[in-house]
Amino acid sequence: MQTVFPAAQAAPTGRAAIPRVLAIAGSDPSGGAGIQADLKSIAAMGGYGMAAITALTAQNTRGVRSVHVPPAAFLTEQLDAIAEDITIDAVKIGMLGDAGVIDAVRAWLERTRPAVVVLDPVMVATSGDRLLQESAVAALHTLLPLADLVTPNLAELALLLDEPVAAGWAEALEQGKRLSALAGTTVLVKGGHLEEDADGGCPDALVNSSGLLGSETVVVPGERVDTRNSHGTGCSLSSALATAYAAGGDWEAALRRVKPWLLGALREAGRLDVGTGNGPVHHFHHLAQPAEPAPAAGTGQFTDHLKEPGDFATGLEPLAAEGLTEIYALDFIRGLADGTLPEHEFAYYLGQDALYLNGYSRVLSRAAALAPTEAEQLFWSRSAAQCLEVESELHRSWLAGRAGTPRRQGPVTKSYVDHLHAASLAGSYGVLVAAALPCFWLYAEVGAALHAQFLAAGADEAHPYAAWLRTYADEAFAESTRQAIRYTDAAARRGSAAERGAMTEAFVHSVRFEVDFFDAPRLHA
Repeated sequence: MQTVFPAAQAAPTGRAAIPRVLAIAGSDPSGGAGIQADLKSIAAMGGYGMAAITALTAQNTRGVRSVHVPPAAFLTEQLDAIAEDITIDAVKIGMLGDAGVIDAVRAWLERTRPAVVVLDPVMVATSGDRLLQESAVAALHTLLPLADLVTPNLAELALLLDEPVAAGWAEALEQGKRLSALAGTTVLVKGGHLEEDADGGCPDALVNSSGLLGSETVVVPGERVDTRNSHGTGCSLSSALATAYAAGGDWEAALRRVKPWLLGALREAGRLDVGTGNGPVHHFHHLAQPAEPAPAAGTGQFTDHLKEPGDFATGLEPLAAEGLTEIYALDFIRGLADGTLPEHEFAYYLGQDALYLNGYSRVLSRAAALAPTEAEQLFWSRSAAQCLEVESELHRSWLAGRAGTPRRQGPVTKSYVDHLHAASLAGSYGVLVAAALPCFWLYAEVGAALHAQFLAAGADEAHPYAAWLRTYADEAFAESTRQAIRYTDAAARRGSAAERGAMTEAFVHSVRFEVDFFDAPRLHA
């Protein structure tokens, strides 16, 4: 179970439905990095982008030819003009160029105190070109404490610490902790530039080392994409995180939302066919694409593909089966089946489930809003209502009068709800229903199995958890589960390969949370 990562500062109150995000960065005439990448990323995350230009570059996909830095006073005029007229929900800072520009940005931040600041300390381009004068590195350090999140690549992380570049993931994490302690802020350590990784993945980590919170690290795994088209990846990641955080108020949830999107942007980058060097990522890969041919008869569905490993990378059935195997092995499930589960553990479980269902109902309502057909809209709306009416009523009646019932979300519950909330903000119906599906699928499977054991044992009415077992073995719930699977299949067929990959990742995270949710009473009750 991943650590629950606290926001670096409280989420801004009165957030707009569409986050208004200001990017302060240099311009890339080839369109792949800098302000151009920022504005595309902000839009892709559902935000409204604004831009203040710090530098003009002459560059293309093969490298940077020259940099022109306009007077810092003019940058201040740009920033003041925006702040005096428009509410800014988040600020992303990228290329700054020289010490004068850095001083101007620092003075403006100290005057305006934006709610959220993400600093991407652009010092070295992907091509290896130096984008910040060496004399300005000391000035850049003065900006670090004003940022809520700092997102250096490995070379920049080393430069900020005046250390050699990390050779491995463990060393990179340690450098991130040192920078976090030095700056008093949260640092995103990125694994994209690591030459070697034991599992071939591409992890990122949120690191916060503060006297108040102690040392906390949240690692979010990811897949490495073999592509030369990574121009502007750092710019895109940081501006997307600023937008996602402004919308949701949680750094871990923001990262879990942004990583699948960026993965798809890298996977689909080649489709753009831009330039002959290090091409840009495809920021809008997740939007509607030309329809793909329907699968041939007999090729199966998204959730029912061949079970042999490697036959179909996005098949969900084996992933659900793996989660079920882990769930059935838990002491909680065994005790629930035979009635020996301690009452305080079941009370904790039901109390957390009631809190979870409240958030889950909102996620299903969001699915209804995004659904492409009236039938799907009705299904998800009714399911959202069912969460609050039937299941929640069972929770209230069983928990009524029992002491020690949790009133606040536990760490697993919070992480699970944050994950679903991030999926609901991604703007993809397919990703959202894939994230929501395990709560149907695994509960239906577990409920049916436990109910069968209950009946085989004689359906003893003295069994302390009989009401719960009957509820989740109900045929109406089983049919709702089958319908949810069918709608997820349909969404996958409509989506691109990248969309199906993002759906699988969302599903996998939810399966993991389902397992942890059943095990949480043992750890926290």
